[in-house]
Parts: sequence; structure tokens; C-alpha cells
Amino acid sequence: MNATMLKSAVDTGRFDEIFTTLYGAEHVPAQRRRYISTIDEFAKLFGGEREISLFSVAGRSEISGNHTDHNCGRVLAASIDLDIIAAASPRDDLHINIQSEGFPIDNVDITNPTVDESLYYTSKSIISGMCSGFLKYGHKVGGYDAYTTSNVFKGSGLSSSAAFEDMVGLILNGFYNDGSVDNAEIARIAQYSENVFFGKPSGLMDQTACAVGGFVAIDFRNPTAPVIEKLPFDLSAAGYSLCIVNTGGNHANLNDDYASVPAEMKKVASYFGKSVLREVTLDEILANIPKLREFAGDRAIMRAIHFENENERVVMQTEALRRGDLDAFFAGVMESGDSSFKYLQNVYTVKNVKEQGLSLALCLTDMALHGKRAAWRVHGGGFAGTIQAFVAEADVEHFKTSLESAFGKGSVTILKVRPYGAIRII
Repeated sequence: MNATMLKSAVDTGRFDEIFTTLYGAEHVPAQRRRYISTIDEFAKLFGGEREISLFSVAGRSEISGNHTDHNCGRVLAASIDLDIIAAASPRDDLHINIQSEGFPIDNVDITNPTVDESLYYTSKSIISGMCSGFLKYGHKVGGYDAYTTSNVFKGSGLSSSAAFEDMVGLILNGFYNDGSVDNAEIARIAQYSENVFFGKPSGLMDQTACAVGGFVAIDFRNPTAPVIEKLPFDLSAAGYSLCIVNTGGNHANLNDDYASVPAEMKKVASYFGKSVLREVTLDEILANIPKLREFAGDRAIMRAIHFENENERVVMQTEALRRGDLDAFFAGVMESGDSSFKYLQNVYTVKNVKEQGLSLALCLTDMALHGKRAAWRVHGGGFAGTIQAFVAEADVEHFKTSLESAFGKGSVTILKVRPYGAIRII
């Protein structure tokens, strides 16, 4: 359909069913307007008489497995109802042009996509890397024009960059591979693009959760071929929302804090002649504490113990979600949060102990949800940024009011876990 026909289809409700599934019935009118605006922007830039398709890729939230993936551990993650959407149309040459709202247009020649270090940390490098990855893994590529807009806000730990990577691949898959590349494969290609072309040695959790959809368990024992399981659990049907609280913390000068976590874990592993903690048992750590104190330090030991217990906790929580046992799952969330605070020690930086926004948010959440059937913990890498809370629908407004009174209006984002990650609407 061209722009006029597609806008009419959106406006008259042709896509309301999928919009309801992705965003909730109460948000359908707003999503209609959002998609129509996206089509209009595409038409202004690239022409409205072309055949136009619509795509959506979810943001993601880490649910459990805090700081385990970098040591080949297990994680739980989920796609959320904030997303990046695109209107796109194929070209008859090997050029990709992507205009992302609020950014300069990216014009990329994909005739021979190769690594260019001068383009590290740019969206152009991601586009080239996705094309290279598709070719590397035996898939087809071709040119297209696209306009994208995203409400996955940056700095939130919800993976706006991974969603963009997956979007580039989703469009390639739809236009040139008849949708035959599964979303887990798109995620693996996105990791390749980010590692090799973008220049960032990231794991695979973000791309997988954005692409696969719903709750997803990932086992990184073999990081080049992780085991991915989509879990049949509906958080909304259980009557709960996932709430993210942005504490407004300063992320400046925290690189050393983040880097210290995998480094200390791997230091403990190296005592046993191993490269990562996944190859070490908890019993081995406990039996060697006196020597490990001298070799790696006390905090490193506690972080290693956190890893071992967190890895098993993810197994327990995965089983709980499989059988729909919300209480057991929540118990795991609370245990994860307690271990992250006390043993992993990633809730605040020791460089500035006066700034403890995450600690304060967890304290206020404890008070707001005391006695409620709920769960909460630090969100993502920690040290500053956000916490997460699973809150019953009946308690959401009270929770939101309580936390926003401390951190400001708009600091609490109410999310749903959506069943689809990367999806072509039409």
C-alpha cells in the first residue's frame, strides 16, 4: 500500500488487533496516531506513492541474572511495550537510507560492507555490520529507505541501541529473505554488528530480548551459541505491571565501577585456572576463601558468590515462570536484589557515597509496597540509573505517586511485557 492507503488502513482500525497485543487496548488510539505520523514523515522524505511496510522492535528489561552474562552465566529478560517503529520501502540499488527521528539521516552504501574504525560508535557502522552479518550467515541483503521513531528512552537500561540493530535486520529479513531468518538469528547478527563494526564488546542478552519477545531465558555457557527459551508467561494476565524508576543518577565516571565487576569475577576464576566463573563451582570458592582473600580480595569473593547463587536463581525463576508460580518468581526477584545490594555491591558507587539514588529508591519502594504481593530490585548494570518493581495493577498509582514525590514527575515508567519482540506489522 502507498502512504494514503496505509494511513487509511491504520486509521480505520485494520491493525487494532496487533496494536492491542503490542501496546494494550487503552493505547490503541495513540498508537494509530503514532504510526500515521511515521508514515507521513516517510512520505515527506522518500515519497508517498511507494509500497510502504511497517515494523516494530521492542525495548527490553533485564529481569534476573544481574551481572552474570559476562561470565557465561544465565539471564532472564523480557521485551516491553516501548519500541522503535519504522516505515520502510525497498530500493532497487545497494543503498540503505535511515532517518531516525531527531538524528541526521544515515546514508550507507552496502555494496561491500567492511569494518571502518572511523565509524565506531555510529549508527552507520551498525547498518554496515548488519548487512555484513546477513551475508556472513548466508542471507540476502538489499537497499531500502526507512523512517524510524523510538520511545525507548536512552540511558534507561531498556536497550534502545539493541532495538535499532534488530530493526535494521528485521527490515532486511522482511524485504529480501521472505521473513525466513528467525528473530534469534537476527539477534546474533546484531551482536556481531555491535562487536565487530560498532566497536563495543557487548553480550547477546539485549539483542535477544528485543528480538524474541515475551519472557526469555538465555544460557550463555557457550557464548557463541547460547541456549534461548521463550517462556509462556503473561505478566499482564496475572494482573501486574513492570515499573521502572529513573533516579536521575549521574553516570559520569562510572566506567571503572562497571568494569570492576566482570574483572573481579574473572580474577577469582583465574585462581582455579579458568577464564570465567561458569567453569567454577560454589564449593570450590568456599573451600579456598583464605587464599582467595589474598589473591583477589574480599569483594571479589562476594561477587563470585553472587554469581554462583544468581546463576542458580535464574534456573529457579525460569521454572517458576514455566509453571506460572508468581510467588516463587517474586521470591527470586527479591533474593536477586538482596544479593546485588550486599554481595555484588552495584547499587551505589563508593566514589560518591552521598549520591545513593538507587538505595533511596529501593528504600522508598520497600515502604510503598510493604505487605503487598510485589517484588523489586536494582535494574541493569547498577551504580546509578534505574530500579525495577513488579506491581499489582491496583497498587500502581500509589507506587507511582510515592516514588515520583522523591524523584520527580515522569520518573516512573509503567511497562507491560509484550509477547512479540521484532515484528513486521505489514
